[in-house]
Amino acid sequence: MDAKASWKSHVLVLPFPVQSHINPMIQFSKCLASKGLRVTLATTFLLSTSMHAEAGPVRIESLCDDIVEGGGIAKETESHGDRMKRYKEVGAEDLQKLIEKQSRFGYPVKCLLYDSVIPWASNVAKELGLVGASFYTQSCSVNAIYYTIYKGLIPAPIEEPITAVPGLPLIEAEDMPSFVYKIDSYPHILNMVLNQFANMDDADWHFLNTFDKLEDEVVNWLAKQSPTRVLAIGPTIPSMYLDNSMESNNSYGFDLFTQDSNTYMKWLDTKEVASVVYVSFGSLASLSEDQMEEICWALLNCKYNFLWVVRELEEEKLPANFVEETLGMGLVVKWCRQLQVLAHKSIGCFVTHAGWNSTLEGLSSGVPMVAVQQSADQPTNAKFIEDVWIVGVRAKGGENGIVVRYKLENCIREVMEGDRKEEMKRNAVKWKELAKEAVDEDGSSYNNIEEFVTSMLCISEKRSLYYIINSCFLGIQFPNSLPQNSLSIKQNK
Repeated sequence: MDAKASWKSHVLVLPFPVQSHINPMIQFSKCLASKGLRVTLATTFLLSTSMHAEAGPVRIESLCDDIVEGGGIAKETESHGDRMKRYKEVGAEDLQKLIEKQSRFGYPVKCLLYDSVIPWASNVAKELGLVGASFYTQSCSVNAIYYTIYKGLIPAPIEEPITAVPGLPLIEAEDMPSFVYKIDSYPHILNMVLNQFANMDDADWHFLNTFDKLEDEVVNWLAKQSPTRVLAIGPTIPSMYLDNSMESNNSYGFDLFTQDSNTYMKWLDTKEVASVVYVSFGSLASLSEDQMEEICWALLNCKYNFLWVVRELEEEKLPANFVEETLGMGLVVKWCRQLQVLAHKSIGCFVTHAGWNSTLEGLSSGVPMVAVQQSADQPTNAKFIEDVWIVGVRAKGGENGIVVRYKLENCIREVMEGDRKEEMKRNAVKWKELAKEAVDEDGSSYNNIEEFVTSMLCISEKRSLYYIINSCFLGIQFPNSLPQNSLSIKQNK
């Protein structure tokens, strides 16, 4: 499609304003833009300033100037529920203004692609006559659990193992997302994840950040619950690490934290194949000092080389002199490009909090994992890592939630040199190949994305024809803001 014609098929993308939600949605945005759609991603003012040039053809717009990272608003006295209420009020108003501004500039929005945890965006799409598309940033299995609870098919809190959803293994209470297992812990977040499905039937499309063979049966089950299309389009990670279909697409293009890749990549280059334990707990997890100490001792006792990401705010929790005493054996960094690290030949094990993005990145890189779950969807992801995909082991915490050193040490040893090492590695490589197959030409995710893109272009062509007919027979003039000769671009390609 001619780039000048993309004004006719404009998609506005609205992620929830945290890095773990923005990254998969900005990668999906880049994929859509590479196929000829005009794509604009809207996020808060503070976060929009952190977007890198690697966002490439995706245009960045800001809204909700007083909303800060984490989806909150700069009022420390507000509860989470009050912040979400204000986010809805401010966000809906600013979103509508942004859509109207795009029309004034000659780029009318045809589709609003919104994070599923922002269901009020669906109302905006409906009011403005736009195509509405919901994007789910967590696994299909986790969303299926939330859906069954929202619909009252299973009770909450969960007391009996779940058997109501085809494609799920036997899910015990402790395998549930923490908002369900500990139902009084974060009631407002529980309400948010359940209300993803409040207006599910209003959306024209539902996009799942997974791929068919990874969660085939549960994807098919969830698709039957909606009258509109439910499609797996993942994994949404930079194409350099999968099919390499987009030139120079080697990062998401958005990081809240600074990094120095030369330091850790040069260090990894000095290590033998599959000899390094990579440890990272994502952009949000905050570990206690006791848990940090247990991780330190586990790494010391294992005696493997290790690369550990410890965010700047977490550094003070490290035992005194730990960094200095482990020089050579280990390297502690404030942040890194995780996919770049996971793709390195020296990585033999990924110790992860089992957030969905990290889980997908581990699977897509073919790296066996040790899941040290913290909260949210992580217990369910950890269950799948160990028992369904069989690509790693799960390091469970005690009653206080802390994983003690000897348990973590044993888990790392099992992945690095245990009896099941080869089985886990074979499975990890298998999922890596299937992930690539899904996004490759004629793969399941590739074809699902093509279906959406084609539908968007067809909508644009139909509307163009409508305007041409009215222009010829009713004397209606095109707006001055539209590109000159824009409607003839298709036939002149």
